[in-house]
Amino acid sequence: MDSRSGEMLVFSKVVETGSFSAAGKLLNLTPSAVSKLISRLEERLAVLLFERSTRQLAITGEGARFYDSCVRILNDIDEAEHDAFGSSVAPSGLLRINTSVPFGTHQLLPIISDFNLRYPDITLDLSLTDALVDLKRERIDVAIRMGPLDDASFRARILGRSRRAVVASPRYLARHGVPRTPDELVNHRCFNFNFRRSRDEWPFRLGQQTQYLAVRGDMLTNNGETMRQMTINGLGISRLGMFHVAEDLKAGRLVELLADFNPGDTEEIHAIFNNQRYMPQRVRVFIDFLVERVGPLLQSLG
Repeated sequence: MDSRSGEMLVFSKVVETGSFSAAGKLLNLTPSAVSKLISRLEERLAVLLFERSTRQLAITGEGARFYDSCVRILNDIDEAEHDAFGSSVAPSGLLRINTSVPFGTHQLLPIISDFNLRYPDITLDLSLTDALVDLKRERIDVAIRMGPLDDASFRARILGRSRRAVVASPRYLARHGVPRTPDELVNHRCFNFNFRRSRDEWPFRLGQQTQYLAVRGDMLTNNGETMRQMTINGLGISRLGMFHVAEDLKAGRLVELLADFNPGDTEEIHAIFNNQRYMPQRVRVFIDFLVERVGPLLQSLG
């Protein structure tokens, strides 16, 4: 009996988990059994798939190419079984979701219970972070991302667009005054992030041109939700997405500034997922749910 697909599965899990022991736990195998299987595979292929040391396991160039082929073949096997089994079975399994803290807090969490009620057999693993995450290494099924996308190894489906606005609290404006032009921001504390972005300057329309203004402040943060809270507390001025602060503006906790100078400052919001021919049913229904529920929410924000 041909056992090559089983070897490919074990090999792919070693790559994805980074160790023999972690892969063994997933597959109910001992670390030594996994190690022996990989050694037999290397011997048959006559290539070194991993560089081994006492501290880490690093995939070789040949191993990386073999991994890509394994993933493609295993996906084809899954697709064949899925087509034979039919789509009448309810979606199930573990679904790993990653999104930013603001979007997760203000847009996803309020509706995620509806998804859970609709698909009770899907187990949700939801992580909220504004830090850059290696989606392949963390085995993320669906990630929600704002702004331009630059990773061709993933597919994307647009959920909508969100305008960004410069905002401050009434308390801050009462103490420090209201900036009437973008140039006046030089006299104000403006928040920014402490991680690298494609562009840190704020755009403003001056005449017929869009100009980017470098703002300054003495406080940085690693996530938008902290920045929002500092702004509500009267500590400074921020530039945040409407999906994040629309309710604060309606409630009067925040005030939009320099709206006449806003150059149509928007960002696209995407659901991104693995670039594979076969999409697991649990991933497909979640993306459809996002399009159904998040799209109209974003559109209502203007």
